[in-house]
Amino acid sequence: MKTGIEAGMTATSRVTIDKPRTIDFLGEDLRIYATPELVRDIEVTCRDFLLNYCDPGEDSLGTAVRVSHGGATLLGMNVEITVKVTKVDGRAVSFDAVVSDGVEQIGSGEHSRFVVDVAKIKSKVMAKAQKVRGG
Repeated sequence: MKTGIEAGMTATSRVTIDKPRTIDFLGEDLRIYATPELVRDIEVTCRDFLLNYCDPGEDSLGTAVRVSHGGATLLGMNVEITVKVTKVDGRAVSFDAVVSDGVEQIGSGEHSRFVVDVAKIKSKVMAKAQKVRGG
C-alpha cells in the first residue's frame, strides 16, 4: 500500500438512479433509491478512492458500515456521494459519507475498509471453500 492517505482527504462520485437501484415493492410510481444500493454506492466510492493508493495486486474490502437513509430519491435523479477519510491505521481506512440528491441530503454514515493482498485473500477463501466442500 502506498503512503499518502491522510485524514481529511475527500472524494466525490455521482450516480444516476437507474431502475436496478430502486425498490419495487411500493409499485412502479414509487420507485425510489434502495438503501442497499446506497450502501453499495458508498462502498464503491470509498474503494475507488483507495485504489489510487493500492500497489499492484492489492484491493480493499469493506469491514464495517453504518448508514442512515432518510430521503426518497426518485428514479432518474442523480446523487452525489462525498466521502471523507476520518482515520488511517495501517491498512485500515475509515470514512464518513454524505449523500445528496440535489434537493436534499438523503443519507450519511460511516464506512471502514481494509487494504488486502488479493492473492492472500484468494488463498484464504479457497481454503474455506475446500472445507465447505468437505475436503
